[in-house]
Amino acid sequence: MKREKLLALYKKYELAEDDVFKHQHYVIITRQGIDKIQAIEKIHITYQVIKCEPKFAVFQAFATKENASVETFGSALKGDNYKDGNCNSWYVAEMAEKRAMSRAVLKLTGFYELGVFGEDESDSFKK
Repeated sequence: MKREKLLALYKKYELAEDDVFKHQHYVIITRQGIDKIQAIEKIHITYQVIKCEPKFAVFQAFATKENASVETFGSALKGDNYKDGNCNSWYVAEMAEKRAMSRAVLKLTGFYELGVFGEDESDSFKK
């Protein structure tokens, strides 16, 4: 059942083989795939900065499409290793924004409930 729902969503959003990959226990959609989904659904996203410091940022995303909306968050903590943080980039604000955007798009389109994540949600989700 889950597999059939995922295949239907892949087809609906014209996701190609390089837009999706399996990572250990999760299905991951690449940044390119998230952008395709957002464009097809005409999802509009605005952000509110909750916290923005040199090594830590939290963004709240407000996303809408037609008559549906969602609010979600994305955060990034720069660490010397993954025990101390969840990203290796000094661009913590940008990472927080991308994570909030990915979550918002995936939640609005039904992917999140099927256990699909965006590659930006964790540095460990990269190919």
